[in-house]
Amino acid sequence: MSSPADTETFPAATPAAAHLFTTVLSHGPLTRLEMARRAGLSPAAVTKAVRPLIASGYLAEDADAGAEAEVRPALGRPATLVRVDGGRALFIGVKLTGDEIIGVLTDLCCRILLARRVPLADREPDAVLDATTDLVRELLTEADGYGVRVAGLGIAVSGDVDRAEGVVRYSPFLDWHDVPLAALVAAGTGLPVTVDNDVRALTVAEQWFGAGVGLSDFAVVTVGAGIGCGLVVHGRVVAGAHGVAGEIGHVTVEADGPPCHCGNRGCLEAVASDGAILARIRETGGTEVTGTAEAVERARQGDTGAREAYARAGNAIGRGIATVVNLFGPARVIISGEGLAAYDLFAEQIREAFQAAAFGSAAQCDVRTRPLPFEEWARGAAATAIQSFITAPN
Repeated sequence: MSSPADTETFPAATPAAAHLFTTVLSHGPLTRLEMARRAGLSPAAVTKAVRPLIASGYLAEDADAGAEAEVRPALGRPATLVRVDGGRALFIGVKLTGDEIIGVLTDLCCRILLARRVPLADREPDAVLDATTDLVRELLTEADGYGVRVAGLGIAVSGDVDRAEGVVRYSPFLDWHDVPLAALVAAGTGLPVTVDNDVRALTVAEQWFGAGVGLSDFAVVTVGAGIGCGLVVHGRVVAGAHGVAGEIGHVTVEADGPPCHCGNRGCLEAVASDGAILARIRETGGTEVTGTAEAVERARQGDTGAREAYARAGNAIGRGIATVVNLFGPARVIISGEGLAAYDLFAEQIREAFQAAAFGSAAQCDVRTRPLPFEEWARGAAATAIQSFITAPN
């Protein structure tokens, strides 16, 4: 098994240098002129920032060719493209759910090299910690074959997560309160650990590598076991002063609606999550439904109660998305999450409710779906570890 991460630090002496590296990571390979334009830096500042990153192997220079030929100067030698050397360091990302742990090993470009899933039989913190540590150690052993150190570990958890302190303040699906997860996992693995809200971690990955690349303002809304939202405003993932920005799952959509686990009534999550939909079908139909797969099948076969439950959920989700768009004005809203397996059952209601509730030109927001497996959520966790690595003070 690989030894714990050594003391090497990322050679970005300033926030501008870290921003420049992230720009190449998301948009590269780039010429230095294009790097300066995208990062808002002078050519001299780019040269100064790039020099140590190339010398230490985090960036590499390649002669321009092929599809990139349009950036070649009209006269003189070909432009040199700068890219991130993905093989320079490895990272591990872990996504925790209520019944499973998903782990991935990625390179510095956050490309998944391998993935593992293990069932979670016990949600108590000690049991989850043991299972997570075992999975990370397995991935560390696999990393030996790449001959490159693992520089960090990211963990994505649902709920109220204090990234700065590495503490899970409250996770409804794990029923955790004030668990110092980062310190516990770091002690068991020897790795630098970043813990973040799972939707926020997914949003980092979408900003760098997914449907949010190139957008300064967008939102990720996830539907499934819970309802979440990640926000990017002016190019930054927003956590808010208390770390819970974007919690649209706890925006009231039905004043007299069903009770929510948070203690309020009529929250979006209490109406439109998978569990809420199942509860609604049982309530209106008077019969048991074993799970989401059965509920979807019933709805597709024309079961009135099941179709009503999904239509109600879609209406609530559409209004929730409109709330986000009215408040923050994103250029795009990306809908993801395991709940998209039933998207055909409530897509029309989401669209109609959004259009009705969006104010003025906000209705022009690009709303699109992006089904992603949980391995992509674990990749988001790895992205937060990369983010911590390249922005850590030297």
